[in-house]
Amino acid sequence: MRIRPQIAISLLMFVLTPRLLVGAELKAVLQLDSDHDGISDAAEQSLLLQFAPRFVVSRPECSSLQAEFIRGVAAPNVEAENGTIYGQVFPAPTGEAGAASVPTAEIHFYHLWKQDCGAHGHPLDAEHVSVLVQASSSELGSVRWKALYWYAAAHENTVCDVSQIARASTLNAEEHGPTVWISAGKHASFLADTFCARGCGADVCSETRQIQITQLINLGELHRPMNGSLWINSRSWALAAKMSQTDFPAAAIARINSVPSTEIALFNAGRHPMQGTVAISSATLDALATSGNDTASGLSASQVSTGNALRKSYKKTAHALGASARHFGKALRLGHAGSSGENSNSNAEHTTVK
Repeated sequence: MRIRPQIAISLLMFVLTPRLLVGAELKAVLQLDSDHDGISDAAEQSLLLQFAPRFVVSRPECSSLQAEFIRGVAAPNVEAENGTIYGQVFPAPTGEAGAASVPTAEIHFYHLWKQDCGAHGHPLDAEHVSVLVQASSSELGSVRWKALYWYAAAHENTVCDVSQIARASTLNAEEHGPTVWISAGKHASFLADTFCARGCGADVCSETRQIQITQLINLGELHRPMNGSLWINSRSWALAAKMSQTDFPAAAIARINSVPSTEIALFNAGRHPMQGTVAISSATLDALATSGNDTASGLSASQVSTGNALRKSYKKTAHALGASARHFGKALRLGHAGSSGENSNSNAEHTTVK
């Protein structure tokens, strides 16, 4: 069940105030802008409620639900795993939506986890999806908001990056949020379950179940956190970096506008040339481990992320792994995991929504 924005504001006022507000007092509450970004708290909460995605996760998941974090402390400490989603709303940079005559906003939805328990897991995991929305007019008192584009982060800024961008109309998500698939353990976000098989092959989107959002909490902005979210600036995770940048630069919007209206595109043009090799090598390593091959003992999963160990293991196992290991070793010698490249196969860069 989705809540209409006008009702959402009324509910918010009911929660925030123990007594009835009237006149100037009510106006002051409705105009309150705690994070000083030019959008009132009430308007931000209304937008979060209107465009909240429908999150679907795989059942084989070590973290039962998205986490809520203790308020008022600088370090992120989990209070409960209860399906809490955090949000951020801010005015979109001029020109992103192609029209500056009406208000445009960017909304981030963060699903935060106690841990990443996939391959090369680690404590704390900050993931997100976002949307660019535009008002129907400059009269904010009676405005209607419409989504223009959606973005889903999947292994951002890594060799396995398969983040996606799509028109809201493609996802049938102009007036509300879309369905978002979250991979087991790694918690990468996908606008279509078919994208889950892309990247380096570590994502699984199977036996899915819908997560019921229990609460939507506004984080505010980095230098003006709201609702006790002092931990957003912690170096324990990459949340601050995600909050400080737009997901809808002009190049990405131009890219999605260049493909057919039925398709979802990869956010970054071209696929890193190592992705296919990493996927093949990972599958080979899994097969070797399962079969009990002695060679596998030289290539543990943790070594996939450790350059020196990989180089040593590559020398020992090149014969057993064959061509895939040779390509993997060659790629490692060429540079670090952050180097980029183009893929000539254009079909790998976008997929059709049926």
